Amino acid sequence: MDYDDIINLPHHQSGVRKHMPIADRAAQFSAFAAISGHDAAIRETARLTDSRIELDDEQADILNRKIGIIRENAADMPEITVTYFLPDEKKDGGKYVRHTGRIRRVDAVYNLLVFADGKEIFIGDVINIEGDFPDEQDFPD
Repeated sequence: MDYDDIINLPHHQSGVRKHMPIADRAAQFSAFAAISGHDAAIRETARLTDSRIELDDEQADILNRKIGIIRENAADMPEITVTYFLPDEKKDGGKYVRHTGRIRRVDAVYNLLVFADGKEIFIGDVINIEGDFPDEQDFPD
């Protein structure tokens, strides 16, 4: 069959639909990801998180004394830096972050350190507080 009967016929153009641009036609034949999101899932699995550090009794005692000093002297406290655990939203673990600022108050009802800039940190996530404390010699390094 040599197609002599159709070879010179004009190419059909739809009168209803617009002609598809060449770039869009090429996209029809581009690579296909059979499992959408698979690469993202692999990257998420490979992303490392830290484990929560459990304070020993001495560290917890020092931290509690510092929080007590902050509670009693919140209005007069200079800037402090708090290191705390921030749980990961997608998987177990999290990361340790630091926040520096002036403390507004210690919320005993919700167990929060409330900063003047509005930042609230759950006291149970805090592992260290740095700053100028009145009786700093009482806190061993």
